[in-house]
Amino acid sequence: MKNLPFTKDQVETWVKEIPTPFYVYDEQGIADTAKDLQQAFAWNPGFREYFAVKATPTPAVLRLLESLGCGADCASIAEIELARCSGITGKRIMFSSNETSAAEYRSAYAAGAIINLDDLTQIENMEEALGCIPDTICVRYNPGQFGTSNEIIGHLYDSKFGMTHDQLIEAISVLRDKGVKKFGIHAMLSSCSLNEDYYPSLAKELFTLAQEIRTATGVCLSFIDLSGGIGIPYKPEEKKVDIIRVGAQVKEVYDNIFTDDALRPSLRTELGRFMTGPHGYLVTRVIGKKHIYKEYIGVDATASCLMRPALYGAYHHITAVGKEKEEPTGIFDVVGSLCENNDKFAIDRPLPSLEKGDVLVIHDAGAHGHSMGYTYNGKLRPAEYMMKPDGSLQMIRRSQSLDDYFATLDCDETFTQVWRNHD
Repeated sequence: MKNLPFTKDQVETWVKEIPTPFYVYDEQGIADTAKDLQQAFAWNPGFREYFAVKATPTPAVLRLLESLGCGADCASIAEIELARCSGITGKRIMFSSNETSAAEYRSAYAAGAIINLDDLTQIENMEEALGCIPDTICVRYNPGQFGTSNEIIGHLYDSKFGMTHDQLIEAISVLRDKGVKKFGIHAMLSSCSLNEDYYPSLAKELFTLAQEIRTATGVCLSFIDLSGGIGIPYKPEEKKVDIIRVGAQVKEVYDNIFTDDALRPSLRTELGRFMTGPHGYLVTRVIGKKHIYKEYIGVDATASCLMRPALYGAYHHITAVGKEKEEPTGIFDVVGSLCENNDKFAIDRPLPSLEKGDVLVIHDAGAHGHSMGYTYNGKLRPAEYMMKPDGSLQMIRRSQSLDDYFATLDCDETFTQVWRNHD
């Protein structure tokens, strides 16, 4: 069983006033996680978390993290603007893109962001777009193989991200000759890893590479970006990563490799899922039950609200509010109403007896949940709410309306008249 940070009475009050489905984020939980991460790496002067905006691109979340000293990892013009308008500016923005357009380079440069180059050929593209080379550059590394892998990120030899070892050395040499003053390196070699050895192993890979770079190019790195990849326990039986222990292990590797105090780089992380994932919940209602070859529970949320289970079979725990202690009465698929058979939040899940109107809470939806949503079948995007430390709810994004859905259509006058006169 997984616990909720709110009570049955709270949820029942919310759903009387708020149409389901909707998202709720636990502000205190996010803040506590950010503080734990900072404590874990407080030993490293200059450490900063660059929150992965793609995980939860909501200004209220970004402003909260900014107030706690976090930066932002962005991959598009829109994400740069979200960060900037949330108070995260300059080199507190890391722009990590691939197959990057000239417009994106110009946006990142104008914002004062650190540009993280994904490929050797991007040096020429960036210089052509900007008419110059920034004084600080990060380069992304892909070693081709590593100790861990999973279905989300795949095998590194089949990954489109990053440079080979020799390409990275060449890129730094070229950029050095073009006048770059400060360098960093970055690598994300796993995703959603619950292995507490992942970050220490990645650190050893990158810290050793830093020494090789110094020998080959004379460049001493200013910072090393360990990126993201630390997972969260989606299943009740899984164990939460002890970030304090992980930070201590990374320190041990750091001290063993960087023995000269004058050459010690600052560290960066880009944790999205770890920061907000456990602190977001999708609230939905049961709207039907179907009995054919299998037993189905229909809900008013769909994969357009939370697509991870449909995309790659991800597990999300489901709590039936008020029935947490009841024994399962059967095995069910929990499904939405999309015209796709993968529109399922759970497959063959033991659940208690459920009736129309019952409220379900889908756990661990605070990252790559709302942000990966879409409007297939004309399904409108749900609202987002922040639960304040006193238990009150603040709307931080309203639900999408039909006006929003039609707003980008190039409609003729007849369509517009009919639509505007709809009841």
